[in-house]
Amino acid sequence: MNRSVNIYILVMALTTYLIRVLPLTLIRREIRNKTLRSFLYYVPYVTLSVMTFPAMLEATNSIYSGAAAMIVGILLAWIGVGLFPVAVTSCVVVFILELFL
Repeated sequence: MNRSVNIYILVMALTTYLIRVLPLTLIRREIRNKTLRSFLYYVPYVTLSVMTFPAMLEATNSIYSGAAAMIVGILLAWIGVGLFPVAVTSCVVVFILELFL
């Protein structure tokens, strides 16, 4: 059992290392392709969204209160309200809806 765990850890370490090192070694010049540059620009935002979106909906007792808080947060952020007021308002929306649902 201990040997197989060590092999799993080694394989994961190699995979992680190769994913990070191969682009640095294979791509030595500036990327000029607009499509590839656009893709690489948006990868961090998409990754964060994919991790955050399900957590916003599943963190509450009701998926509806999570969805309502998310919609309120998106609308407030869209009109330019700061991060802290958006977070507080979303929490208040969840709290109020959880009291009545």
